Amino acid sequence: MVAGVLLVLAVALMLIGQFLRLPGLDVFGTEVRDRSGPAVLKSVQDLSRCEGASGTYQVVVDLERDARFLPDAIRGTRTLYVASGGVAAYVDFGGLGDAAVTVDADRTEATLRLPHARPADPALDPEKSYAVSKQRGLLDRIGDLFSDNPASEQAVHVLAARRIGDAARASDLTSRAERNTAAMLRELLRGLGFERVTVTFV
Repeated sequence: MVAGVLLVLAVALMLIGQFLRLPGLDVFGTEVRDRSGPAVLKSVQDLSRCEGASGTYQVVVDLERDARFLPDAIRGTRTLYVASGGVAAYVDFGGLGDAAVTVDADRTEATLRLPHARPADPALDPEKSYAVSKQRGLLDRIGDLFSDNPASEQAVHVLAARRIGDAARASDLTSRAERNTAAMLRELLRGLGFERVTVTFV
């Protein structure tokens, strides 16, 4: 009986230390070990574009998957995810030809014809994105005990990136990038001696 009481007391103290984070009692303290391998370079791409503006967006993704003819309590998942990410808008200089820049004979006036700005692919911020809740049916919980399904998290990330990209395209991000790029080029060419600089986007 005494041994049983001591065992129960020890377990109670360990649980109290675990949940209340009391020093000396948290015997179940976790230890983080980074077993990741080194990063591998897959490709290198030379960039010839000017990023004129960038925006930070946040979206709440509510993704639900239901099974036909089964209630949600039996089969189905619903994930509530807060995603934060950024989108940059850029003007691509890579495809410019000789006709894109026109200079008069006195080299005092320059005309630049540039393509319209485009939004880049959204980049999610993992430090500011988090899952609020994830509800799973009974069969889904049982299935998670025997196998992992990373694709379920990937679907949420893909949907979040798509929503952020849609918000960026609906905003004035590209027009702001064009104004900033045009202002930068005017200041640059005026510093080189041009008195009049005209920048158009076609």
